Amino acid sequence: MISAKDIILGIAATAIPSALGQGWEPLASVPIGGTLQEHTTVALSDSLLAVVGGLVEGGATTDNVLLYDIPTDTWNQASPLPIALNHPNVVGVDGKIYVLGGLSGESGWPAVKNTFVYDPKTDEWEELQSIPDGLQRGSSVMGVYGSKVYLAGGIPGTRASMDDVSIFDLETLEWLEVPEEASKIPAPRDHGGGAVINGKFYVVGGRESGLQNVRDTIFILDLEDLESGWTTSEATMPTARGGISVAAVGEKIYVFGGEGNPEEGTNGVFGNVEVYDVEKDEWEELEPMDLPRHGTSAAAVGGKIYIPGGGVVQGVGATSVFDVYVP
Repeated sequence: MISAKDIILGIAATAIPSALGQGWEPLASVPIGGTLQEHTTVALSDSLLAVVGGLVEGGATTDNVLLYDIPTDTWNQASPLPIALNHPNVVGVDGKIYVLGGLSGESGWPAVKNTFVYDPKTDEWEELQSIPDGLQRGSSVMGVYGSKVYLAGGIPGTRASMDDVSIFDLETLEWLEVPEEASKIPAPRDHGGGAVINGKFYVVGGRESGLQNVRDTIFILDLEDLESGWTTSEATMPTARGGISVAAVGEKIYVFGGEGNPEEGTNGVFGNVEVYDVEKDEWEELEPMDLPRHGTSAAAVGGKIYIPGGGVVQGVGATSVFDVYVP
């Protein structure tokens, strides 16, 4: 069996996948626990994804870190997280995984202050500076610009959404003071999505202190001018929803699925796919997901968007389905 380290170091033989057309294509199912949701997916390179933490079958919080090799359509495991987390705040930068808090598997899913970095060269985790008091949360919207990681909103383990913005410096490995004008998003949000495009951080959708309190907003922060503060676009998302998965391709932000659907027969889950053009400040509705899901996490690589697992009913009810969307 090919090891996780072999794949990371490029030892595994690569096979060129068949060309994919526009739309959805199935991939190898998520292998751990049978199902997975409330995890985070990040790209470590143009051929490797990492899927971190989440809830496995039965709703248990996991410490698993799964690695997906794109050319061979195969899964392997990396060293597990130092602590089990669901709704983890994760980014992939320069081939490393940075975990900046999340929700623990204890009763009530309280947020933790722990932060870690995973180095694929050693297959080991290192603990970093803890999140400042009162700012620990999970389900934050994440963005990376230069050497800075931005966290917007989130939940501390209850239904009370947060509006806090935090910045972590990848060079000093320290938490930075956020200018007052940028320190709060315009309204509390959790289970939203986001992307950084052309130096601007976009926070899309999500919910506000409750499963059904879904939102259609876009908050925008110029990362070259934090003192100018946040603005709100007039181009609202066509379908308000939380628990969404978001990925950027070029200057477009794709939004998949979600939770809080009031329509009968949906199990509370959205299958909608919508795309926001940041230059035109316009939305377009696309063909829906083959399998409507919430609580998953998308990652874009090579113009394709990979979406593993997710919940197929409102709340806990995960799947092992893994597919890729080609815009």
